[in-house]
Amino acid sequence: MVGKLPQHASVVVIGGGIMGCSTLYHLAKLGVTDAVLLERNKLTSGTTWHSAAQVRALRHSRNLTRMIQYSVDLYSQLEKETGQSVGWIQKGSLSLATNPDRLIHVKRQEALARAYGINASSISVDEARERWPLMNADDVLGAVWSPDDGRVSPNDVCAALIKAAKTAGATLFEDTGVTGVITDNGRVTGVETTQGTIKCDAIALCAGLWSREIGAMAGAEVPALACEHFYLLTKPIEGISGNTPTLSDHDNHLYIRDDSGGLLVGCFEPMGKPIKPGVLDANFEFGLLPEDWDHFQPMMENALHRLPVLEEAEVKMLLNGPESFTPDGTFMLGETAETKGLFLGCGMNSVGLASGGGAGMNLAHCIVHGAPTYDLSEADAKRFAPVFNSIEHLMARAPEILGTHYDIAYPAKQLNTARGLRRLPLQTEHEKHRPFTGQYFGWERPLYFNAASAPKLTFAKPDWFENVKDEVMAAHEQAAVFDLSSFGKIDVTGCDAEKFLMKTCAGYLDRPSGSVIYTSVLNERGTFESDITVQRLSQEHYRLFVGTTAIKKDLAWFRQCASDGGNAYEVKLTDVTEDYATLALMGPDSMSIAKVLGAELQSLGFFKHAETYLAGIKVRAARLSYVGEAGWEITCPSSDVAPLYRALLKAGATPAGLFAQTSMRVEKGFRAMGHELDSDVTPNDVGLAQFTRKTGGFIGFDALSQNGLPDSSHQVVSLRFDDLDIVPLGHEPVLMAGEIIGKTTTCAYGYRVGSPIALAQTTHKLSTGDRVTVDIAGVHSSATVSIEALFDPSGSRMKVTDSL
Repeated sequence: MVGKLPQHASVVVIGGGIMGCSTLYHLAKLGVTDAVLLERNKLTSGTTWHSAAQVRALRHSRNLTRMIQYSVDLYSQLEKETGQSVGWIQKGSLSLATNPDRLIHVKRQEALARAYGINASSISVDEARERWPLMNADDVLGAVWSPDDGRVSPNDVCAALIKAAKTAGATLFEDTGVTGVITDNGRVTGVETTQGTIKCDAIALCAGLWSREIGAMAGAEVPALACEHFYLLTKPIEGISGNTPTLSDHDNHLYIRDDSGGLLVGCFEPMGKPIKPGVLDANFEFGLLPEDWDHFQPMMENALHRLPVLEEAEVKMLLNGPESFTPDGTFMLGETAETKGLFLGCGMNSVGLASGGGAGMNLAHCIVHGAPTYDLSEADAKRFAPVFNSIEHLMARAPEILGTHYDIAYPAKQLNTARGLRRLPLQTEHEKHRPFTGQYFGWERPLYFNAASAPKLTFAKPDWFENVKDEVMAAHEQAAVFDLSSFGKIDVTGCDAEKFLMKTCAGYLDRPSGSVIYTSVLNERGTFESDITVQRLSQEHYRLFVGTTAIKKDLAWFRQCASDGGNAYEVKLTDVTEDYATLALMGPDSMSIAKVLGAELQSLGFFKHAETYLAGIKVRAARLSYVGEAGWEITCPSSDVAPLYRALLKAGATPAGLFAQTSMRVEKGFRAMGHELDSDVTPNDVGLAQFTRKTGGFIGFDALSQNGLPDSSHQVVSLRFDDLDIVPLGHEPVLMAGEIIGKTTTCAYGYRVGSPIALAQTTHKLSTGDRVTVDIAGVHSSATVSIEALFDPSGSRMKVTDSL
């Protein structure tokens, strides 16, 4: 219907696909009964209507899995709530493995399923054949059966969600296209449409294929691009009766299920076909793209191998429908950094129906309460560097992302397209030492050096094992230099700098000039927004060092805090990331190297910094260590770092990469955002309560006080494995006496302790010396618990009192 738009709505939802309908439904459930949904054409007319609509619960993280489990629960009860059928068919899914590494991959998924409370189990080839009698199983090595997976009818689900939302007071306007977004001082205030203008307090941008275009109207970056997505539909086939499980043949890039007595054979081919902006215009309503049999032919051959019955099948059509993809294959959810009040729920990467129920619930919660119901930082709308919003880079990356949909999750696997987007100040110097790099926020960070070629992808002992060992031992026995220049750097200046940081940070930011302070940055719930290191340069000048991928998010957070609630602070926040380079010189020889290069740093205490000269270059040296060896983090202008780096190497330091740093971090038991720390845990939960001020006065203190003392049963512990050849990767279930009590968070080989190691989150009270097992792809590997760091040399120990 097209009626008269209201003059104002608390929230305007743009887009009538699954994400828009789910968001409207959940906004109404949360009491936002004046919310409206604007759809340019008709409900589901973009991508949703042609979705294969599979709902497979298991994802690579607990909270993404939890989100889809919510979708399953929602879809299964919508019919009862609304009287509208949603076409929920729960016949399970069968994941095949046709090579040894895929078998490891699916067994890792099975272990994850158990940790996340999902019903999944390994079955034999014969059992797999029984569940799918039409398949050729000659090359199948094993399979995992997930009985609770299913599928829905896309149109019916959306109709049910809208029916319930309308009952609660929300309104739908079809045939109402968005022509502009009104902003004032960086905040949305309204939406211009083909039917008039509507004022609003917030926008939920769920426009699927057109989200990037509408985001640009509001001055926001929405890096998503459409690609062609294919599935084959056949006429009825003998042997197909009723509904079948979904057959996931990921080694052949296929998913297969019944459809109206025939078969639906879909694919995520290794390299997709991008769609240039402008091809999908305002008239693309319930539209499809031309069949492309030449492109589909390799997938067709794979399908004929798996299902010989297809040789005699009559083709109904080769459906080619567009889907939108992001640069990393995960959707975008939450408020944008550029425009306040603009919330993204888009870039669904062909899992919109599976994710939509839970994602819409979390997006509504973001809008109403300021955060999702649980940590979804992997989907944070602020996680992409601006360079990824380039059409050139999206056209290169999106087709590869489509092809990674069914990838084996190898450690150290890197994407190939849209690389070299941002150059570290030392990139030319690094290239002299043959680095293998990983892309982080667009930067190419060395993972390790002296790489003869790209590493072989494997779950076994990696071929870079000795490279990383050499780097770790250099830092342990002589000296190594780590390039930290990609870390975000924010200068906070002004007469209210201390007051502002004492409010926004939980640590001791009132320390005098020359101090280095580690601090958590908490939200009102008392959980982590970030953890950072701060250098106080003067009374009114601080420099914050934040994670490489966190700069956009953290800068937006601090800017919001600086102006929220009408209590504006007299501070200026400046992103100086590219102005300064940072090197970590670590190891027992670091003191002598510094002395050779003209610096006298032996008197500089832990968590102190001072200006000095190294190799004739003015630097700021801070005494702290992320790797458990004595040394300094050295900051200088980016233009000066190349000669400084060359001088450090000439004086005896060895280049070291991120893999060595991670190994040493885990040995030291240091927590990291995105691994041990996230917005689901407080400092009390992860053993960092000592770094928070007991006197309060910071965001999150009230929540911490209400929660009381640290929960002794919630811990981050270190694990040391017995089996020297096991290769843990993270997200593996930790068990004691056969009961799952936690999961690994970061894993590595501990070169200084001589065994595989891990950090793990547990929900049971553990003590040093306790024995646990870790389920690594079905192999239960024994490990010993340590509450203290596995490696802590007395010469480099940083005591808590030194940092307070």
